[in-house]
Amino acid sequence: MEITLVEGDITTQRVDAIVNAANSSLLGGGGVDGAIHRRGGPAILEECRALRASRYGKGLPTGQAVATTAGKLPARWVIHTVGPVWSATEDRSALLRDCYANSLRVADELGAATVAFPLVSAGIYGWPVEDAVRQALGVLGAATPARVTEARLVLFGAETLRVAERVRAG
Repeated sequence: MEITLVEGDITTQRVDAIVNAANSSLLGGGGVDGAIHRRGGPAILEECRALRASRYGKGLPTGQAVATTAGKLPARWVIHTVGPVWSATEDRSALLRDCYANSLRVADELGAATVAFPLVSAGIYGWPVEDAVRQALGVLGAATPARVTEARLVLFGAETLRVAERVRAG
């Protein structure tokens, strides 16, 4: 699987699946989550509400992943995952890694060949960017999916891309 780093807006990525850094309610929010819901339109929210009414009555647990339609986005699916909130006193990195691993597993089950990931938890959830990149690349680099051929890490801003390139170079 090829891992690419790109600066840009995840909602414009032409891929099979876009990963959403969702909140546990699955009902939209700020940051990446809000942008995906706004750009994708009401079909995403409709499916998220159905998931809440059935399998996820208490919300999607942190680190887990579930797919919906992509609505008006240039993708077939949105894979929603809930990242952990950064804590200086508790190591939650396993939950962050689970977000990538479970999203990749769902993408593979869907038959997606290309998947665009945001930098999960690095926005409003406060995860330090350098470590967030390290966690993402660690999981994606070790993965051996059957169907996914490209995992694209879509980074918001030139500085975030520079950090990611530096982390990847070692």
